[in-house]
Amino acid sequence: MQIDLRGKKAVVTGSTAGIGRAIAEGLARAGAAVVINGRGEERVGAALRDMRALLPEADITGLDADLATQAGADDLAARAGDADILVNNVGTAKPKPFLELTDGDWRDLFELNVMSGIRMTRRFLPAMTRRGWGRVVFVSSESALAIPKEMIDYGMTKTAQLAISRGVAESVAGTGVTINAVLPGPTNSEILSNWMKATAASEGISQDEAEQDFLRTMRPTSLLKRFTTTDEVANMVVYLCSEQASGTTGAALRVDGGVLRQIA
Repeated sequence: MQIDLRGKKAVVTGSTAGIGRAIAEGLARAGAAVVINGRGEERVGAALRDMRALLPEADITGLDADLATQAGADDLAARAGDADILVNNVGTAKPKPFLELTDGDWRDLFELNVMSGIRMTRRFLPAMTRRGWGRVVFVSSESALAIPKEMIDYGMTKTAQLAISRGVAESVAGTGVTINAVLPGPTNSEILSNWMKATAASEGISQDEAEQDFLRTMRPTSLLKRFTTTDEVANMVVYLCSEQASGTTGAALRVDGGVLRQIA
């Protein structure tokens, strides 16, 4: 399969590192012009320099904006211009017991993980439907279906993304625009890798041992028995953004290493 996205423009939120960065690089390799995004100008600039050095022939631009706010989302959409592909990737997670979560914790995570995707989709979707072609992908998580007790607020936001993705897909049926979600499992992304590094340092073990301990205790149903790579997640997203995936919409596709014990 040869995926060719030349002539398409993609916006990938939260793409200075981790899964988002891998997605942006994958789309650029497939020929798309890519807009990367992060919260800080310095971080976006560093990522942009690295990516342009890695892919000198690619058309990559960078825009800083805080997508946890309406103003930030409006600013990014205005500066990015039109787009054929939108990947709603930005998000975060902070393990915290349920009884310690404040109202502010719930609101802040919802604004970033959920409202960012709603706002960005609302801005880019109308032009996609007018053209009769577009791709919107929400990066959710296996935690949407197997809510982690240590991150209930995170699981809630990821479940919300699935409802939004399916609902928006229903709303644009027959337009040539597809809306899908991807569910990664434990992945060597920046956030989880940093967590594993800190755990390894505190316990005096290697990061690989920390990851294996995490899988045994927190995700024992993993069939892969290792963390997925960011590129493995990105490959699924790039496919969903391609012409070859034109028959897939309203779906939630897993890249979870078999953590979820279900066949549908």
